[in-house]
Parts: sequence; structure tokens; C-alpha cells
Amino acid sequence: MNKKPYIVDTTLRDGQQSLIATRLKMEDFEDQLIDFDQVGYYSMEVWGGATYDSCIRYLNEDPWIRLKTIREKLKTTKIQMLLRGQNLVGYRNYADDVVELFVNKVADYKMDIIRVFDALNDIRNLEKSIEVAKKRNIHVQGTISYTVSPVHNLQYYLNYTKELVERGVDSIAVKDMAGLLKPKDAYDLVKEIKKKFDIPVDIHSHATTGLASMAYFAAVEAGADILDLALSPFANGTSEPAIEPFVYTYDLDLNTKTIMRLVDHFWKVRSKYSEYDVKMESIDARILNAQIPGGMLSNLISQLKSQKAEDKLNEVLQEVPRVRKDLGYPPLVTPTSQIVGVQAVLNVLTGKRYSMITNEVKNYLKGLYGKPPAPVDEELYKLA
Repeated sequence: MNKKPYIVDTTLRDGQQSLIATRLKMEDFEDQLIDFDQVGYYSMEVWGGATYDSCIRYLNEDPWIRLKTIREKLKTTKIQMLLRGQNLVGYRNYADDVVELFVNKVADYKMDIIRVFDALNDIRNLEKSIEVAKKRNIHVQGTISYTVSPVHNLQYYLNYTKELVERGVDSIAVKDMAGLLKPKDAYDLVKEIKKKFDIPVDIHSHATTGLASMAYFAAVEAGADILDLALSPFANGTSEPAIEPFVYTYDLDLNTKTIMRLVDHFWKVRSKYSEYDVKMESIDARILNAQIPGGMLSNLISQLKSQKAEDKLNEVLQEVPRVRKDLGYPPLVTPTSQIVGVQAVLNVLTGKRYSMITNEVKNYLKGLYGKPPAPVDEELYKLA
């Protein structure tokens, strides 16, 4: 077996974002931060993504106080955040001076690692945030938004990795938000990246389709350095695979007693959030066709419930890949997942495709989010 992988614990960010709609309050984990700090993780993903928005919109918390508290209590464990490039933690592109101000403030709060991604893999949308973070000596993890389409092949991802490396990123993350990464593809991608570039590789996948654990094992065999995992109460389903089986499989030098104490605590915590719980206990093979991330699935269900149209879910799941094709095969991750998802729902509920076109789709077609991976549908472009 190859060297043992390092572990990023995603429980406090993507784990709870994927399974309880980012509703985890600080009061439910603050006292456990001391335990987290004793486990021995490579890093913990604790901020960014939807947590910033959720703190303000739903939890009545200051996201900066949340970050300050986490930083103060995690004295030996590195912390990291997810940054949407020029989108920051929002849903549209911001001006360079706003990006500079935000990243500098993150640095002031002593963030160790920033995982920066763009939904369209448009390197232009990452350049400013990479530049500012590097000036502040933050470890920048350049991210591949992974998806499957006629244009997204091995060479496409190697070309994009080259662009990231040329911008000076410190490591590469393969972000497979919908759980589409097959074991062989994971092996081939990691093997080629490691062959061509002297850089650490982190694999991030979701258990939604049942492929993630197999892809992780294959990636480690190919030389992957880091795996994203969550504690079992906030793992599997639409989240990342669970930490515990990987500790056992690779005989990782982590504090298992502390892990189990945290697991016991968070099972109790999760039961408090049943109102928001996606309650996905098994895999959903429909996602292999629809290619949507876990959080997007719960949002689609919520939208349809609000319109009393839950029975239309399968139609919407069939419409999503058609809209995605029309828009030039964008990877489905914030904000493109919302753009495609809302338009697919409208197409189904109105009964006529594109009889209503959202402003976000119009802005996407204008190039305001970046360059689509493939040409967009000409008829849709004219309609918009």
C-alpha cells in the first residue's frame, strides 16, 4: 500500500452544509473544538462555502466571530475555507478591490489554507484571489471543479491544472461535488497530475452516487496525498465519506478515542436539526445522469415542495442535463448549480422550455460569470 493519506475533516463546513442545509449553530460545536484539535488532522475545513451566508441569513451569527472563535480554539490544527474565486462567498462576481479586501481580512483572521475554485474552471476568476492570498503567505489550494461531459476529459483537466500551477498554487484539489468521479478516472487523473507536476493532490468527493470511497482508494493508490472526509454523523448520503473507515483501512495515526467522543456528540446534535435533514440514507443513482451535487438536490426538492409539485422531481432531474448542455456543460457547483437548477424547474413547471428565462441565465449567456466550457445553444442565446 502507498503512503498513508492526510485527512481534512469537513464536518463543520461541507458535512453539515450537505446534510442539514448549513444550519449548524456555533453553540453545538464550540465546546468540541478542543477535542477536534487533539485528533491530529492535516486540516479542518471550517468556513466559506455557504456558511457565511447561512450565519447571516438563518443563524443570526456573525461569520467573522465564528471564524475568530474557531481559530482561537484550534491551536495546533490548520484551518481552511472554501472561496468561490471572484464570487468570494456570494453568488456573483465581485470587483477586484472587493476580492482584495475580503481575502486580506481572511488573512487577518489567520486562515491557513484557502481552497479557491471557479464553477466554470475559468482561470481568470481565480487570479486575483490567488495573488492576494499568496502575498499574505496563505497556502492556496487551486481547485478543479470536476464534472463529466463531452468536453471534460483527462487532457482538459491536465491543461487546467497547468494553468493553476503556473499561477503559483501550493496544492491541487479535485472537487467532485456530485460524486461522479469513477475509480479508474480518479486513478488516471491523479497519476497524470503527479507525473507532470510536483504538487500535493487533495481529493474531494461526495457519497451521493456510491462512487466516492472507491474513487478515494484508487486515488491514494495513484499517489493522492490528502482526502476530504467527515465524521460519520455528517458523512455519507450527499456528504463526503466517513472518516472512521479510512482511519481503520490506512491505520492512520489519529486519536480514535477522541474521534469516537466527537461522533457520539454529533449524532445527538444532528437529531436537533431534523427539520433540515436531507435524510438520504442510501445512494441515488439518478445523480449519475442528472450530475447534480447533493446540496442542489435538496434545493430542487424544496423548490418543488413550495410549488406543491414534488411529483415533478423526476422530470426536473431529466431536464437538468438538457439545460446544462444548452449552457455549454458548466460544472454544477455554486453558483452554476443554482442557475441551471432554477431554470430546469421553470422549464418543467411552465410546460414550455425557456418560456421564462431567469436573469441569472441571461447574465451567464452574457459572460458575466466567465467563459462556458463549450459553446452555448444558439437558439437559447437568441431567446435570451
